[in-house]
Amino acid sequence: MSGILSFSSIVLPDWCSTSRRGVRMAAAHTTHAGLSLEAMAIKPPSHPTYDLNGIIKLALAEDAGNRGDVTCMATIPVDMEVEACFLAKEDGIIAGIALAEMVFQEVDPSLKVEWSRKDGDYVCKGLQFGKVYGRAHSIVVAERIALNFMQRMSGIATLTKAMADAAYPAYILETRKTAPGLRLVDKWAVLIGGGRNHRLGLFDMVLIKDNHISIAGGISNALRSVDQYLERENLQMEVEVETRTLVEVKEVLQYASQMKTSLTRIMLDNMVIPLPNGDVDMSMLKEAVELINGKFETEASGNVTLKTVHKIGQTGVTYISSGALTHSVTALDISLKIDTELALEVGRRTKRA
Repeated sequence: MSGILSFSSIVLPDWCSTSRRGVRMAAAHTTHAGLSLEAMAIKPPSHPTYDLNGIIKLALAEDAGNRGDVTCMATIPVDMEVEACFLAKEDGIIAGIALAEMVFQEVDPSLKVEWSRKDGDYVCKGLQFGKVYGRAHSIVVAERIALNFMQRMSGIATLTKAMADAAYPAYILETRKTAPGLRLVDKWAVLIGGGRNHRLGLFDMVLIKDNHISIAGGISNALRSVDQYLERENLQMEVEVETRTLVEVKEVLQYASQMKTSLTRIMLDNMVIPLPNGDVDMSMLKEAVELINGKFETEASGNVTLKTVHKIGQTGVTYISSGALTHSVTALDISLKIDTELALEVGRRTKRA
């Protein structure tokens, strides 16, 4: 899939390559498991109904089933306490630290955690960037759920960072192509990676897409219906309309010149045209941007990859949206180990640390 890339193709800071000689732990801070929203480096998006704690409880419940962790109960004394270390096994952007703390808090509020990095920081292969102390049973029960969130979020954040840097001066956005039930988590990871959020759902922005236009009988009819609806319901929110041709762009502009409208953004969909030689033709997108001439925000969509995003960003569009940020995520490899030295030895043998 064109939106997928390996982390080896993402350029990270120079110090990453020089810190791989061994595990190192920078000055750290220690807290009891659990963070307030105010303490988070980057806060999650605000959603009126999403229950982040509920998602954590669901993840833990599906893991525990109706018996709990039978292996832990069989092998680990109830009162044993240990220290476990978080280890980065790839270079990338770390994300999900705050969410991992919430997982530990849910499993056992007495656990203590220590981090040398925060959400949004770079981590390098071989870097020990966090520790958790407390009951061994609790740590092992929480381990996989915390890592599942962190690895997925870190993968999203790493790709987002690369895309956002390449897209400048345009802003990179994700879409609603998120894992079911993980909408807020995925979009939080995009923020941590330096991207911006598109609409959270169907409720916080009007986005008139191709199917709405077809059902409404044309782009002008769809825009008119939206304007009438918002006025009737006394609602104020952003309105975006999808266009697929220059004819549709001109029709939107003509409508806006003749009618009072709530329209704020025009999506320019699939106006980046792939060429047989692997390059892309930007002429249609550039012409659309010139036609709009700053009257509305613009958003390029379609054929957005790490290879094409820089050229798209140079056309003058306001935003570039990419579903690949969340629907084609490659998890960043992170582990939580009690015997760190043995983990490093195995990691070196398999070239993963």
